[in-house]
Amino acid sequence: MKKTLQIWMSIIFLLFIFPVVLQFLPKEPTIPPAFSLKEPSKIVYASNILEEDIAPKVEGNVLIYTTHSHEAYEPITKAADGKIAASHHSENIMKVGSKLKDNLNVNGVTAEQLDLDIVRVMQQEKIPYHRSYAAIRPYVKEKVEKKSYDLVIDLHRDSLGPSRTTITHENQRYAKVGFVVGKEHPFFEKNLGKAKQLKDQMEQRVPGITREIIIKGGRGVDGKYNQDLDTSMILIELGGVGNTETELNQTISVIGESVSALLTVQ
Repeated sequence: MKKTLQIWMSIIFLLFIFPVVLQFLPKEPTIPPAFSLKEPSKIVYASNILEEDIAPKVEGNVLIYTTHSHEAYEPITKAADGKIAASHHSENIMKVGSKLKDNLNVNGVTAEQLDLDIVRVMQQEKIPYHRSYAAIRPYVKEKVEKKSYDLVIDLHRDSLGPSRTTITHENQRYAKVGFVVGKEHPFFEKNLGKAKQLKDQMEQRVPGITREIIIKGGRGVDGKYNQDLDTSMILIELGGVGNTETELNQTISVIGESVSALLTVQ
Protein backbone atom coordinates (compact mmCIF):
# COMPACT_ATOMS: atom_id res chain seq x y z
CA MET A 1 0.00 0.00 0.00
CA LYS A 2 2.81 2.34 0.98
CA LYS A 3 4.64 1.56 -2.29
CA THR A 4 1.57 2.29 -4.38
CA LEU A 5 1.12 5.63 -2.64
CA GLN A 6 4.72 6.57 -3.42
CA ILE A 7 4.20 5.79 -7.09
CA TRP A 8 1.11 8.00 -7.28
CA MET A 9 2.90 10.81 -5.42
CA SER A 10 5.76 10.61 -7.96
CA ILE A 11 3.36 10.79 -10.89
CA ILE A 12 1.57 13.82 -9.42
CA PHE A 13 4.91 15.56 -8.81
CA LEU A 14 6.01 14.99 -12.42
CA LEU A 15 2.72 16.31 -13.77
CA PHE A 16 3.13 19.43 -11.66
CA ILE A 17 6.77 20.11 -12.47
CA PHE A 18 6.59 19.34 -16.28
CA PRO A 19 4.98 22.67 -17.37
CA VAL A 20 7.50 24.58 -15.30
CA VAL A 21 10.42 22.76 -16.95
CA LEU A 22 9.00 23.46 -20.45
CA GLN A 23 9.27 27.20 -19.88
CA PHE A 24 13.04 26.94 -19.60
CA LEU A 25 13.60 24.72 -22.62
CA PRO A 26 14.92 26.47 -25.84
CA LYS A 27 12.11 27.07 -28.34
CA GLU A 28 12.24 26.14 -32.03
CA PRO A 29 11.36 28.98 -34.46
CA THR A 30 7.74 28.91 -35.46
CA ILE A 31 7.16 28.10 -39.15
CA PRO A 32 3.85 29.34 -40.55
CA PRO A 33 1.84 26.89 -42.59
CA ALA A 34 2.71 26.79 -46.27
CA PHE A 35 -0.56 28.34 -47.46
CA SER A 36 0.10 31.52 -45.50
CA LEU A 37 3.37 32.27 -47.32
CA LYS A 38 2.49 34.76 -50.05
CA GLU A 39 4.75 36.23 -52.70
CA PRO A 40 4.23 39.94 -53.29
CA SER A 41 1.96 40.46 -56.28
CA LYS A 42 3.63 41.63 -59.48
CA ILE A 43 2.12 43.21 -62.56
CA VAL A 44 3.35 41.64 -65.79
CA TYR A 45 3.07 43.81 -68.88
CA ALA A 46 3.00 42.93 -72.55
CA SER A 47 6.75 43.42 -72.79
CA ASN A 48 7.36 40.94 -69.96
CA ILE A 49 8.60 43.76 -67.72
CA LEU A 50 7.75 43.26 -64.07
CA GLU A 51 6.41 46.14 -62.01
CA GLU A 52 9.47 45.88 -59.75
CA ASP A 53 11.68 46.46 -62.80
CA ILE A 54 10.08 49.79 -63.79
CA ALA A 55 12.76 52.15 -65.11
CA PRO A 56 13.53 55.49 -63.48
CA LYS A 57 11.52 58.44 -64.76
CA VAL A 58 12.73 59.89 -68.06
CA GLU A 59 12.55 63.63 -68.65
CA GLY A 60 10.28 63.45 -71.68
CA ASN A 61 6.65 63.60 -72.77
CA VAL A 62 5.05 61.55 -75.51
CA LEU A 63 1.65 61.95 -77.16
CA ILE A 64 0.05 59.02 -79.01
CA TYR A 65 -2.92 59.30 -81.34
CA THR A 66 -4.48 57.32 -84.16
CA THR A 67 -5.65 59.05 -87.33
CA HIS A 68 -7.26 55.84 -88.62
CA SER A 69 -8.61 54.55 -85.33
CA HIS A 70 -10.61 51.70 -86.89
CA GLU A 71 -7.56 49.91 -88.38
CA ALA A 72 -7.43 46.35 -87.03
CA TYR A 73 -5.42 43.13 -87.19
CA GLU A 74 -7.14 40.05 -88.58
CA PRO A 75 -5.82 37.51 -86.01
CA ILE A 76 -7.02 39.76 -83.19
CA THR A 77 -10.52 40.32 -84.59
CA LYS A 78 -10.85 36.59 -85.25
CA ALA A 79 -9.92 35.78 -81.66
CA ALA A 80 -12.33 38.43 -80.37
CA ASP A 81 -15.53 37.54 -82.21
CA GLY A 82 -14.66 34.91 -84.82
CA LYS A 83 -14.66 37.39 -87.68
CA ILE A 84 -11.60 38.18 -89.77
CA ALA A 85 -11.60 41.92 -90.36
CA ALA A 86 -9.15 44.70 -91.20
CA SER A 87 -11.45 47.23 -89.55
CA HIS A 88 -13.11 46.91 -86.16
CA HIS A 89 -15.06 49.17 -83.81
CA SER A 90 -13.23 48.04 -80.65
CA GLU A 91 -10.41 45.57 -81.42
CA ASN A 92 -8.31 48.07 -83.30
CA ILE A 93 -5.20 50.24 -83.37
CA MET A 94 -6.54 52.35 -80.51
CA LYS A 95 -6.10 49.41 -78.13
CA VAL A 96 -2.59 48.88 -79.44
CA GLY A 97 -1.92 52.56 -78.81
CA SER A 98 -3.12 52.16 -75.24
CA LYS A 99 -0.66 49.27 -74.74
CA LEU A 100 2.14 51.40 -76.14
CA LYS A 101 1.24 54.21 -73.75
CA ASP A 102 1.34 51.82 -70.78
CA ASN A 103 4.66 50.37 -71.91
CA LEU A 104 6.20 53.81 -72.26
CA ASN A 105 5.06 54.64 -68.74
CA VAL A 106 6.66 51.40 -67.51
CA ASN A 107 9.90 52.51 -69.17
CA GLY A 108 9.84 55.79 -67.27
CA VAL A 109 8.38 57.96 -70.06
CA THR A 110 5.40 60.21 -69.40
CA ALA A 111 2.98 59.20 -72.14
CA GLU A 112 -0.62 60.04 -72.89
CA GLN A 113 -3.13 59.10 -75.56
CA LEU A 114 -5.38 61.55 -77.38
CA ASP A 115 -8.77 61.70 -75.68
CA LEU A 116 -10.59 58.56 -76.77
CA ASP A 117 -13.93 60.38 -76.64
CA ILE A 118 -12.74 62.59 -79.48
CA VAL A 119 -11.85 59.56 -81.56
CA ARG A 120 -15.20 57.91 -80.84
CA VAL A 121 -17.01 61.04 -82.03
CA MET A 122 -15.04 60.85 -85.27
CA GLN A 123 -15.97 57.19 -85.64
CA GLN A 124 -19.66 57.95 -85.13
CA GLU A 125 -19.51 60.68 -87.75
CA LYS A 126 -18.06 58.07 -90.13
CA ILE A 127 -15.31 60.31 -91.44
CA PRO A 128 -14.21 59.12 -94.91
CA TYR A 129 -10.72 57.63 -95.02
CA HIS A 130 -9.32 60.41 -97.22
CA ARG A 131 -10.59 63.08 -94.79
CA SER A 132 -9.20 61.50 -91.61
CA TYR A 133 -6.09 63.68 -91.40
CA ALA A 134 -8.12 66.88 -91.78
CA ALA A 135 -10.70 65.67 -89.25
CA ILE A 136 -8.23 64.87 -86.47
CA ARG A 137 -5.95 67.84 -87.16
CA PRO A 138 -7.66 70.42 -84.89
CA TYR A 139 -7.55 68.04 -81.91
CA VAL A 140 -3.85 67.30 -82.36
CA LYS A 141 -3.13 70.99 -82.98
CA GLU A 142 -4.82 71.93 -79.72
CA LYS A 143 -2.78 69.37 -77.76
CA VAL A 144 0.63 70.39 -79.12
CA GLU A 145 -0.13 74.09 -78.67
CA LYS A 146 -1.09 73.61 -75.02
CA LYS A 147 1.81 71.35 -74.10
CA SER A 148 5.32 70.67 -75.36
CA TYR A 149 6.00 67.05 -76.37
CA ASP A 150 9.35 65.42 -77.04
CA LEU A 151 7.70 62.93 -79.38
CA VAL A 152 4.28 62.80 -81.05
CA ILE A 153 3.34 59.42 -82.53
CA ASP A 154 0.59 58.93 -85.09
CA LEU A 155 0.09 55.16 -84.85
CA HIS A 156 -1.11 53.13 -87.85
CA ARG A 157 -1.39 49.55 -89.09
CA ASP A 158 0.04 48.75 -92.53
CA SER A 159 -2.02 46.87 -95.13
CA LEU A 160 0.87 44.56 -96.10
CA GLY A 161 0.68 40.84 -95.34
CA PRO A 162 2.57 39.07 -92.52
CA SER A 163 5.35 37.78 -94.76
CA ARG A 164 6.51 41.38 -95.21
CA THR A 165 5.69 42.72 -91.74
CA THR A 166 7.11 40.00 -89.49
CA ILE A 167 10.64 39.14 -88.39
CA THR A 168 12.06 36.37 -86.20
CA HIS A 169 14.96 37.25 -83.90
CA GLU A 170 16.39 34.85 -81.31
CA ASN A 171 13.31 32.61 -81.60
CA GLN A 172 10.92 35.53 -81.01
CA ARG A 173 8.57 36.88 -83.65
CA TYR A 174 8.14 40.64 -83.98
CA ALA A 175 5.85 42.87 -86.03
CA LYS A 176 8.02 45.08 -88.21
CA VAL A 177 7.78 48.86 -87.98
CA GLY A 178 7.63 51.33 -90.84
CA PHE A 179 8.05 55.12 -90.69
CA VAL A 180 6.32 57.59 -93.00
CA VAL A 181 7.56 61.18 -93.19
CA GLY A 182 5.86 63.90 -95.21
CA LYS A 183 8.34 66.27 -96.86
CA GLU A 184 6.14 69.16 -97.96
CA HIS A 185 6.33 71.29 -94.83
CA PRO A 186 8.97 73.27 -92.89
CA PHE A 187 9.51 70.60 -90.20
CA PHE A 188 10.40 67.83 -92.65
CA GLU A 189 14.09 67.57 -91.72
CA LYS A 190 13.42 67.57 -87.97
CA ASN A 191 10.65 64.97 -88.26
CA LEU A 192 12.91 62.85 -90.44
CA GLY A 193 15.69 63.16 -87.87
CA LYS A 194 13.37 61.89 -85.11
CA ALA A 195 12.31 58.93 -87.23
CA LYS A 196 15.95 58.04 -87.95
CA GLN A 197 16.88 58.26 -84.27
CA LEU A 198 14.05 55.97 -83.18
CA LYS A 199 14.77 53.56 -86.03
CA ASP A 200 18.44 53.35 -84.96
CA GLN A 201 17.50 52.65 -81.35
CA MET A 202 15.14 49.86 -82.39
CA GLU A 203 17.68 48.29 -84.74
CA GLN A 204 20.24 48.17 -81.94
CA ARG A 205 17.83 45.97 -79.97
CA VAL A 206 16.38 43.82 -82.76
CA PRO A 207 18.23 44.01 -86.09
CA GLY A 208 15.80 44.07 -89.00
CA ILE A 209 12.75 45.07 -86.94
CA THR A 210 12.27 48.27 -88.96
CA ARG A 211 11.68 48.86 -92.65
CA GLU A 212 13.11 51.70 -94.70
CA ILE A 213 11.75 55.17 -93.94
CA ILE A 214 9.16 56.18 -96.53
CA ILE A 215 9.30 59.84 -97.53
CA LYS A 216 6.09 61.15 -99.07
CA GLY A 217 5.61 64.15 -101.29
CA GLY A 218 4.63 65.25 -104.75
CA ARG A 219 1.47 65.30 -106.79
CA GLY A 220 -1.47 63.30 -105.46
CA VAL A 221 0.18 62.69 -102.08
CA ASP A 222 -0.63 64.30 -98.74
CA GLY A 223 2.96 65.37 -98.14
CA LYS A 224 2.23 66.52 -94.57
CA TYR A 225 0.25 63.96 -92.57
CA ASN A 226 -0.18 66.74 -89.98
CA GLN A 227 3.56 66.58 -89.29
CA ASP A 228 3.73 70.32 -89.88
CA LEU A 229 2.13 70.75 -86.44
CA ASP A 230 5.22 69.75 -84.45
CA THR A 231 8.95 69.26 -84.94
CA SER A 232 8.88 65.90 -83.14
CA MET A 233 6.05 64.16 -84.95
CA ILE A 234 6.44 60.76 -86.59
CA LEU A 235 4.03 58.37 -88.28
CA ILE A 236 4.57 54.74 -87.28
CA GLU A 237 3.16 51.76 -89.19
CA LEU A 238 3.11 49.05 -86.52
CA GLY A 239 2.98 45.67 -88.24
CA GLY A 240 0.48 44.71 -90.90
CA VAL A 241 -3.00 43.32 -91.22
CA GLY A 242 -1.87 39.75 -90.46
CA ASN A 243 0.27 40.28 -87.36
CA THR A 244 -0.73 38.58 -84.11
CA GLU A 245 -1.19 40.15 -80.71
CA THR A 246 1.95 38.43 -79.42
CA GLU A 247 4.05 39.80 -82.29
CA LEU A 248 2.68 43.29 -81.71
CA ASN A 249 3.34 43.08 -77.97
CA GLN A 250 6.94 42.07 -78.58
CA THR A 251 7.45 45.09 -80.83
CA ILE A 252 5.69 47.44 -78.41
CA SER A 253 8.29 46.38 -75.85
CA VAL A 254 11.10 47.33 -78.23
CA ILE A 255 9.49 50.68 -79.06
CA GLY A 256 9.04 51.46 -75.35
CA GLU A 257 12.67 50.73 -74.54
CA SER A 258 13.88 52.60 -77.63
CA VAL A 259 11.86 55.75 -76.95
CA SER A 260 13.06 55.74 -73.34
CA ALA A 261 16.69 55.47 -74.50
CA LEU A 262 16.16 58.15 -77.15
CA LEU A 263 14.74 60.66 -74.68
CA THR A 264 17.43 59.85 -72.10
CA VAL A 265 20.20 60.57 -74.62
CA GLN A 266 18.79 63.96 -75.60
